[in-house]
Amino acid sequence: MSQNNKQTGYVYSNQLMQYRFSNDHPFNQMRLKLTTELLIDAGLLTADQIITPRIATDEELTLIHSYDYVNAIKHASHGILSPSEAKKYGLADEDTSQFKHMHQHSARIVGGALKLADMIVNDELQNGCHLGGGLHHALPGRANGFCIYNDVAITAKYLSKQYGLRVMVIDTDAHHGDGVQWSFYTENDILNYSIHETGKFLFPGSGHYTERGKEQGFSYSVNVPLEPYTEDESFIECFKKTVTPVVQSYQPDILLSVHGVDIHYLDPLTHMNCTLDALYEVPYYIKYLADTYTNGKVLMFGGGGYNIWRVVPRAWSHVFLSLMDMPIQHGDLPEEWISKWQHYAPLDLPTTWDDKRLDYMEIPRTAEISAKNLKHANQVASWF
Repeated sequence: MSQNNKQTGYVYSNQLMQYRFSNDHPFNQMRLKLTTELLIDAGLLTADQIITPRIATDEELTLIHSYDYVNAIKHASHGILSPSEAKKYGLADEDTSQFKHMHQHSARIVGGALKLADMIVNDELQNGCHLGGGLHHALPGRANGFCIYNDVAITAKYLSKQYGLRVMVIDTDAHHGDGVQWSFYTENDILNYSIHETGKFLFPGSGHYTERGKEQGFSYSVNVPLEPYTEDESFIECFKKTVTPVVQSYQPDILLSVHGVDIHYLDPLTHMNCTLDALYEVPYYIKYLADTYTNGKVLMFGGGGYNIWRVVPRAWSHVFLSLMDMPIQHGDLPEEWISKWQHYAPLDLPTTWDDKRLDYMEIPRTAEISAKNLKHANQVASWF
């Protein structure tokens, strides 16, 4: 095994598939299994790199979430949450509905992140990824946006409280990381950076660049909203122009990054127009920032991504590969993977690592969109 393999962990268990609202819900953890099998079939992930998640304790969950909320999730797990309580705790709509044993399955996602975090801090690993996590919308006392427990916020708080580390979250999901932001909005022990599609037309509607934190937390929330139909070049330019001075200024001890891949033009829930080129580049740049500023310590989460066949497996594979400093992949995908999953897929699976840009539409307003994005990015960068 190479030295790189020894340094990178990959959180996975088939039990993570049990975090599932319904068979036709857009949040489908099958994307995690597809990614994992792609990496294994390509000979890029070895069994000894896989870390089995544990169940987070109530004490760990309540680093962020209220005790009454955790109890409500336990009640919902057994079908004994009243309709009024369900509404109060964000469990009364189709987006984030109740399902059997939801406390255990949600706490396992958190436990996977905390187990990986401990291993990184204690130098058992240099870095790692938890692609089944990244549930950045969950609020301290309310389920939100497909998310029950906020593993990103809990891990950030855990690293700060348990180890005294300066933690920075870098969120590149198309949706604003509102749950993480509001968990720390008045605090100065965690810095939260989110680049996302503007909330003018997209859930959760927050993440304006003027949302900078309050009281002690002022300047510890950083938001870079982008226009709908933003393309690769503008996304990467705005990302690098803003995230770099923030890291330089804050000097974190560890990075937590959220890699929702729903900025892709084929994602059914967003309005962005990026390709795999941008999605491949983002984790490599974050790995560069970690190598430069945090002695290589970084924990990468999954997040959004709802085209589970064409987009997520290839994009998330590169989150893992970036951590091992392996090159961006080109050429054919493993035939074994394609033949295994084509029977289940409702469309033709991709056959290469490269994005063929099927049905990609050129945007006539590219220059206007990019100029507006850059104006906001320059404003944010000027603060650091």
